[in-house]
Amino acid sequence: MHTIETVYYGELNTQAKHLKSGSIIITDAPIDNKGKGQAFSPTDLLAASLGSCMLTLMGIAAETRNIDLKGTHITINKVMEVNPRRVSEIVIDVFMNKYPYSEEAKSVLEYAAINCPVAKSLHPDLIQNIIFHY
Repeated sequence: MHTIETVYYGELNTQAKHLKSGSIIITDAPIDNKGKGQAFSPTDLLAASLGSCMLTLMGIAAETRNIDLKGTHITINKVMEVNPRRVSEIVIDVFMNKYPYSEEAKSVLEYAAINCPVAKSLHPDLIQNIIFHY
């Protein structure tokens, strides 16, 4: 069974549809690679996927321990390599909400984030620079 259907619409734009939910993601090539930068680029989605996966796994760990993660947010910066063109580093700052985290809770949440499935699926040459701010 298929999960996603992606269509090329021309002018370096695609539309990906999640078949079960109907959710849609539009992509455009980045400005530095002949695009207009009017939507997420495919490499933006790679970086966003890592961030979303980290927060999701942290949420699962938090729910099982009654830890309040609501309001926790991240910022993501991707660094592109020129030759070959690829993402060489993803810098993620995790800004934790003001919940009083114990050292054990911090350890559990950080472990969940760093070991999320997307993080473990990326090539080992891609640097994942993750900074937690409490």
